[in-house]
Amino acid sequence: MVLAKISETPAGDRQDIVVTGARENNLKDVSLRIPKERLTVFTGVSGSGKSSMVFATIAVEAQRQLNETFPAFVRNRLPGHERPQAEVIDNLSAAVVVDQRPPTGNSRSTVGTMTEIHPILRVLFSRHGTPSAGPSTAYSFNDPQGMCPECDGLGRIVRLDMSRLLDEERSLREGAIRFPSFAVGTATWQLYAESGLFDPDKPLRDYTESERELLLHGGGFRVQRASRRGVYQNEYEGVVRRIERLHLKREPGAGKGRIGEALREMTSAGTCPACRGARLNPAALASRIDGRSIADLSAMEIGDLIAVLERLDDPVAAPVAAAALAGLRRIEAVGLGYLSLDRETSTLSGGEGQRLKTVRHLGSSLTGMTYIFDEPSVGLHPRDVHRLGDLLLALRDKGNTVLVVEHDRDIIALADHVIDMGPGAGADGGQVVFEGPLAALRDADTVTARTLRRRPAVKAVPRTPTGALTVRAATLHNLRDLTVAVPTGVLTAVTGVAGSGKSTLMSRVFTAQHPSAIVIDQSAVGGSSRSTPATYVDVMDTVRALFAAANRVEAGLFSFNSIGGCPACQGRGLIETDLAFMDPVTTVCEACEGRRYRPEVLGYTLGGRDIVEVLAMTADEAFGFFEDASVSRGLATLREVGLGYLTLGRPLATLSGGERQRLKLARELRDTGQVYVFDEPTTGLHMADVDMLLALLDRLVDGGNTVIVVEHDLDVIRHADWVIDLGPGAGRNGGRVVFEGTPAGLAADGRSHTAEYLRRDLGPRI
Repeated sequence: MVLAKISETPAGDRQDIVVTGARENNLKDVSLRIPKERLTVFTGVSGSGKSSMVFATIAVEAQRQLNETFPAFVRNRLPGHERPQAEVIDNLSAAVVVDQRPPTGNSRSTVGTMTEIHPILRVLFSRHGTPSAGPSTAYSFNDPQGMCPECDGLGRIVRLDMSRLLDEERSLREGAIRFPSFAVGTATWQLYAESGLFDPDKPLRDYTESERELLLHGGGFRVQRASRRGVYQNEYEGVVRRIERLHLKREPGAGKGRIGEALREMTSAGTCPACRGARLNPAALASRIDGRSIADLSAMEIGDLIAVLERLDDPVAAPVAAAALAGLRRIEAVGLGYLSLDRETSTLSGGEGQRLKTVRHLGSSLTGMTYIFDEPSVGLHPRDVHRLGDLLLALRDKGNTVLVVEHDRDIIALADHVIDMGPGAGADGGQVVFEGPLAALRDADTVTARTLRRRPAVKAVPRTPTGALTVRAATLHNLRDLTVAVPTGVLTAVTGVAGSGKSTLMSRVFTAQHPSAIVIDQSAVGGSSRSTPATYVDVMDTVRALFAAANRVEAGLFSFNSIGGCPACQGRGLIETDLAFMDPVTTVCEACEGRRYRPEVLGYTLGGRDIVEVLAMTADEAFGFFEDASVSRGLATLREVGLGYLTLGRPLATLSGGERQRLKLARELRDTGQVYVFDEPTTGLHMADVDMLLALLDRLVDGGNTVIVVEHDLDVIRHADWVIDLGPGAGRNGGRVVFEGTPAGLAADGRSHTAEYLRRDLGPRI
């Protein structure tokens, strides 16, 4: 393995970031010079190597070298970054990476806490609120001094449904407690059934009132629990108290696997009656500024909150309010003025989360930095893309280097320098096919250049609907008693500015009223070193079964996550050595040579190929190899979404954002249904990949299905048969249908922001 190293670069070349011989993922010995203090946009089809160059190579090395400047004590507590595979990566500066991963957090994380504006409001109320509740922590719903004692600052109460939790006809020995962690024979079950407190053979219906109270809510003493290793003394805790402490008090409604399913089935959630959802205790809520509590201000749309804080002119309050206003105006500048500070970060879309992460860096006065963005236009209506562009240019003009991975034409048009990767995806990509100024890209012979030169047009002859599915009286979030008919048998685009109510209408209300619809939303695809395209589209179990039947052995032999896995590397193929505060080192496993399997497994074959050779096949190759119908169907979906070049055993963690988006689409297409709802399916897709997506949507419609797409992409909108445009604005200024009709009719409409930008798009391009 060749690793990145520092080189002695001539003094005259210090204005460029220098990358030589990059080989991360599919990069083919790529060398680049990236101008500093400029806006450089990386383009190319999904999977062409953009993220491998920008994030896996440049960003990782910048962060790794910065970490090396800290003492060992600090480095041991920072994420470890392995040196990327490259000959030289030089002239780097400290990097700030803004990616598409959803903001981390739980029910206690809000827009206000994430952007650190809520702490400023707490200071404002502690200095200027009447009556004062005390220090700023007394206004925090995440601090015992300020949180509502009834809901622990969560704003809602989750209650157990006793009729679902308990089977009154059964005894403890018969499994009367239905919660999974209380299953018969478990250590938890022993606390109740074998502690001597209860008759384990007595049905719950026959318990006395005191026995029932002890079973459900008792505590404050210890009981004995026997095991094979001896007798243990355990603190006794009633069933309800235990579930509340371990699950409900931590994250209401959360949970994975059987525990998560049980929580969803056995609980009901509602607004906390004590604080009415405000999360704070009475003292914090009683404190007011101009008649409003801190919860009142947090619940306001940011655009309205700005107007309220601007009116504060008290000598003490004004400087604190000014600090909050600076952050709020930056949020409004990225098109998120419709959000409120009390909005939980877990409810944000990927685009909203990314823009909020961007906001955190816009107020910085640092210069000489490298800012790296992963498709910052995701989730943005064309009306708001220019705002984002202004922010990127502002960062550049302060003396910073800005690197952007992007597909949006308007962002590409702002570039000082363009690096186009390709020519194709996967093994067909990993090369620089164009490098230079935007003007030169106009004449280049690359996929990106050709799609940029293409003259757009709306669909000449839209399909005729076969009927309609009606959404009636929708009032969720900002929808205003909305009733709309969605045509069937056609491709419908639901449009509007971010925050206008599109996703609420289609992903929430429409699917609730028409539950048979198959929804493909914006949720992230989980990727790890152990999940692969074959496992994700559920063909791997069948492949293992085919190998097992052909060789008369058990199927687990053909799983590197089971008995077939190499014992030296636990089926990973790689061995990562943790060197404490030093960079981790990953090496190919010498025992299996990276194959992930025990040597004896490779002696079993199917059609002349062993399991490693099969996993090394692309989906296109495997489609012709397997005769099993279920495997063919799964592989066909990969090919349909343009992922035929992926090998079956490639770790999902190495896929690009666009590849993961299409992989999720492939998985959902295995289900057959008559109504599909797609929420921004073009996320992460190059313009050429959008063409492939549209062809797929056309095949679904022509096959007798109804397809509804929530989108900002103008290529999709022009291609639709019908458009439902929401607005006219965002938040409380949205939630209404401002247009229904064909794309041609929308282009002629004068009331809609979408119509305005559709008309612009139909004009000449770069």
